[in-house]
Amino acid sequence: MVYKVPDNYFFRLHHVRPRFKNNIEDVLIFIASEISKLDRMPKDDFRSELNQSIRRYPDNITKAEKTIDNWRTEISSLFGFVIQHEDSTSEPSIRALELAVDEDLVAFFKTFLYFFQYPGGHVKPKTIHDVVTAGISFKPLDYLLKLLRHARKSGEKYPGINKAEATHCIFNDLRVTRDKRNVEDTWQLIVDNRNMGIEYDWEGDVIRYAGDILDYMEIANLVRSHARFYYSNKLENQAIDWILKNPIFFTDYAKLDDLNAIGDTNFLWFDYVNQNLPENIFKTDILAYMSENEEEYQQRQDDAIFVSQDDEFDPRTTKDIGDRGEALVIAHEKMRVKIVGRSDLLHLIKHIPTHLALGYDVKSVEIDDGTHRFIEVKTTISNRSLDFSRFHLTTNEWLSAETHGSRYYVYRLMISKENKRLFILCDPVRLYKHDKIKMIPRNGAEIVFQKDSGEYVELLEWQND
Repeated sequence: MVYKVPDNYFFRLHHVRPRFKNNIEDVLIFIASEISKLDRMPKDDFRSELNQSIRRYPDNITKAEKTIDNWRTEISSLFGFVIQHEDSTSEPSIRALELAVDEDLVAFFKTFLYFFQYPGGHVKPKTIHDVVTAGISFKPLDYLLKLLRHARKSGEKYPGINKAEATHCIFNDLRVTRDKRNVEDTWQLIVDNRNMGIEYDWEGDVIRYAGDILDYMEIANLVRSHARFYYSNKLENQAIDWILKNPIFFTDYAKLDDLNAIGDTNFLWFDYVNQNLPENIFKTDILAYMSENEEEYQQRQDDAIFVSQDDEFDPRTTKDIGDRGEALVIAHEKMRVKIVGRSDLLHLIKHIPTHLALGYDVKSVEIDDGTHRFIEVKTTISNRSLDFSRFHLTTNEWLSAETHGSRYYVYRLMISKENKRLFILCDPVRLYKHDKIKMIPRNGAEIVFQKDSGEYVELLEWQND
């Protein structure tokens, strides 16, 4: 028997699906970096500049203009990368700028999901009108988090949900999206269907929209998946608690019944999804992200503070991925000298406070001669390994690289669920002069490197004797 929502309660929700869904993290971080360099300008000029940025993405140079236009629409409407003003000007959004600066895709998707709703400005006015007319007001993130938290307490063998169950028991059922059926009743329906062996339609076109949201929740680290089921991630309880205690909803569409009025309201929608949130509320705690359980997380915290040995730099007190990445590099550097029997050099490895503006983050040491090694750390965090062969050096960092020459290093650190990757480049100015890296002067230097620009090394984690 195949489960079917009763006709009088069936309403299929959908949203824009990026054509780059399978490569979404690479694309978003690239476009965020590109778009962050644009100024506020007339919307037609901004559209043209953004198209040029999209075309710079690898393999896009020969794509048809319509394809580029579609990418721009999907990026701007679904992810809110563009602020549209009433005076017909546009500029990069807060969300795009945050991602460009922090390179924290996990935090970005938390924020995106926090604001995502039906009805929302991520679809055309006609679709918004249909959703409003149906009486729907639904926040998928809130509902799924509550459901999965309840499921975890239920004692069921599989306290998770799959894409088909989410589609047919939640997203396409007005009893949830309109009538606010409580999560306890929905969970009981899912459990009863399992016990009775009831099946679901798993066709890709059917489950893709609910599936997208669950996939985005996994990128945000709010859920973990196993064997097609998605489970609440206990290590994200702090973020989940905050989301559930601070509900938010954009209500302006519900007041309108005219398509033109809905279209004219879209600029308010983009203001809504780009409002400021409490500082650091969703920034990723890398040590928690790297941990499988609470015990492992506590050990990583203890190791991080032991290794730093710096009263002014306590990695436990920040979720800034730059600080956390620097803490990991300090641990790596200390292990690098320790494992070759040079523990006498450990005291020379130090974190450099940002306010000193020296153009590097960590001062380390060369094992052979004891001279200084100056390290700029560039960290990206994502649910999966990315093509992380790009980074930005500020003008001050580039000048520092010129000054220190062969003693200046860039440590490009990529943290994902799959692995921890560290790529080391020595003397970027020399590499540029010898055509080993590409350097584009933009508010400093945009760097693109390849495998022969440096070397991949294993990220060493601190281990006590």
